[in-house]
Amino acid sequence: MLLIQYTLLFASVLILVALGGCFSEHSGVINIGLEGIMVMGALGGALMMKFLPDGTSAIVMIVLVVLAAILLGMLYSLLLGVAAINFKADQTLVGTAMNLLGTAAATVFVKAMNTAESVDNVSSTIQYINAKKAFLVNINGFEFNWFMLLALIALVCSYVVLYKTRFGLRLMACGEHPQAADSVGINVYKMRYAGVLISGMLGGLGGIVYITAGVSEWKFEYGVAGFGFLALAVMIFGQWKPTRIALAALLFGFFRALGNVYTGFEFLKALNLPSGVYNMLPYIVSLIVLAFTSKKSRAPKAEGIPYDKGLR
Repeated sequence: MLLIQYTLLFASVLILVALGGCFSEHSGVINIGLEGIMVMGALGGALMMKFLPDGTSAIVMIVLVVLAAILLGMLYSLLLGVAAINFKADQTLVGTAMNLLGTAAATVFVKAMNTAESVDNVSSTIQYINAKKAFLVNINGFEFNWFMLLALIALVCSYVVLYKTRFGLRLMACGEHPQAADSVGINVYKMRYAGVLISGMLGGLGGIVYITAGVSEWKFEYGVAGFGFLALAVMIFGQWKPTRIALAALLFGFFRALGNVYTGFEFLKALNLPSGVYNMLPYIVSLIVLAFTSKKSRAPKAEGIPYDKGLR
């Protein structure tokens, strides 16, 4: 039961963040900065949980925490939007810088906040022991998390938006052939901003889901332990398609969940392997999977290429 619970929870994180990357790349902007966006979303949600008063109703808690994570994730993603769309900077370098800045900025901010509250507390940890209970529902021993439902809703909405709406088709056109899209009246710059902001929204939400998975406090020096990059692997393995992304997320989520529950399986316990080996499994599996499947990957043709309205 625990294995299923953690698999679904970690898969929810990967689905949200990978879908965010999917929207950004379908618009033509490579979002390597998902790791940093996750950290910012986690920070926004954690601060909201910390400062909301005890006794806040569960529904208000959930809504405000989700909104805080989404808002901070979107604001942080604007760095990529401005640099890559307006200034035509190298998107890979901007994303890498965002990852480094995200963890560092969150660590400095939380340490400063904790120091202001108590001179003896200089850690980068935020606790949300009681607040986290608002997201959990016990169903016959299975700890259902409302974030699992949000991930499912995001998955369905992403599929509908990308393939069944005018907005989604225009977004994908901007990632495949922006000059052709512009020639029929589509504002490529606006569509790319929309893709980046959606990736910030989903990436920020994925960040708060990740830091609340199984723990009641988070040390922001750890960032999100490479989960943003794992989500990129899920997106590539899923061929930038929501349904395939969901299946890939379940696979990687399963291997990540083993790190939390392997002690409950006698045959795994008998192997006497260090816990770090199980924590490395999803990253090892991602390398193996991408090594064998990357040749068949078909990314949007214009991703990573700054759009110049003057070119045809």
